[in-house]
Amino acid sequence: MATENAPQSMYRSEEGLGIWEHRGKVAAVGIGHSPTERRWDGSRDTSVGALSILALRKAIEDAGVTPDQVDGLVITPVTTTGAFWPEEDPLPWDVIQSYNQTDDPLDGIAKLSAEWLLKNMPELTNVKYTQYGPTCMSNALNVASQAVGDGLTNVCLVLKAWHNLPGRYYQSGPNAHDAIQGTSAIRTLWGAPACSGTALQFAEYCRKYGKTHDMMAPFMINSRRNGLMMPEGYWYQHRPEELTAEDYEYARWIAKPANLFDNDIPIMMAGAYLFATAERAKDMKQKPVYILNHASSEAIPRSLTPSLDEVEAETASTARKIYEGAGITAADLSFENMYDGFPQFHQFHIEGLGYRGIKFGEALDFYQTDISIEGPNPVSPSGGNIGAGRSRVWLHTDSIQQIQGRAGERAITGVKPEIAVSGGPMPLGGNYTVWSATPD
Repeated sequence: MATENAPQSMYRSEEGLGIWEHRGKVAAVGIGHSPTERRWDGSRDTSVGALSILALRKAIEDAGVTPDQVDGLVITPVTTTGAFWPEEDPLPWDVIQSYNQTDDPLDGIAKLSAEWLLKNMPELTNVKYTQYGPTCMSNALNVASQAVGDGLTNVCLVLKAWHNLPGRYYQSGPNAHDAIQGTSAIRTLWGAPACSGTALQFAEYCRKYGKTHDMMAPFMINSRRNGLMMPEGYWYQHRPEELTAEDYEYARWIAKPANLFDNDIPIMMAGAYLFATAERAKDMKQKPVYILNHASSEAIPRSLTPSLDEVEAETASTARKIYEGAGITAADLSFENMYDGFPQFHQFHIEGLGYRGIKFGEALDFYQTDISIEGPNPVSPSGGNIGAGRSRVWLHTDSIQQIQGRAGERAITGVKPEIAVSGGPMPLGGNYTVWSATPD
């Protein structure tokens, strides 16, 4: 079964499209997570393929369906943001040969294909539709939403998984060569270009609006607190450590004004969801969470990294697409779970949304108010990547769990969790989903 990246027609990336034609007709029901680990230990059972199979099976079980009822599979095939298999290292044939193989021996170890999953999940006997939502779970969710709405699949699994090989990021792959071509020679020189780019935007933000780096501390503390109440997360499972204002203030700079804690921690994990038509979902085990809209940002910056002006213009445009397609306004949001892998992105997202009426330049002041799950203005109740490790799935998992009433001690109590928005990663180039307790 040949699988390709989803066509552009599946994304809602323009303003003026009106209400999404499938508003409230698609629902998320099941959730599945693997355990988290800091790095791969080289064993069969902790490979990215093994974690993915576990997460998919858990999502099926959680929804209360049988594997033969699943007819669709949407995944993100790229499982790294920088940890490539070193070209000089021998392949782990003991692990490779313990699974049914595809043409690529690193499939299931340093990347993932739909073909590999179907070869190693023989219980999925009726999958007729497969598609790739590249890069991020937020992308895969958009693709799955549209696919179910369009009738290409009725019961669809959605997956994002990460591997994290031993060693430092960006020390292999293209960076291991003697020369790097084009603009990558500048961008990859700094390791993760998003960190340095975000730092530049944040520095301009502080200059423009008269803010300071330490004003981020309440957000950081709140995110770690929420993450320590998320059993699926890395910090909860392995390092139940609170973050203090002093920890944050005195951390070493990575790309000033972004410090060590302004970067999420890479981990290994897999997260999966089961989507279905609203008609099918109402008879499943868990409460359906309805999708009111999905939206995408595809703006291209004029230079190597977006300027603050470009970020603010695009986040405002994205918010208009989100609200227009869902038929809601900012006032309808109970909470938000926007991307935070570099936390200095987060305020760009919520200022664009106009969350709780804030305008550009006001988010850091907003962070000084009650942004806890107990208050009226919950911010990132999942804890996000900062509070639970780099997965890019916690924000979606939490949105579903909060509305289903399954968030446990992390449950929002200051407001009734009815409508939420989640997504990212970048302010330019992200994908977003609007979740609702009802289809209307």
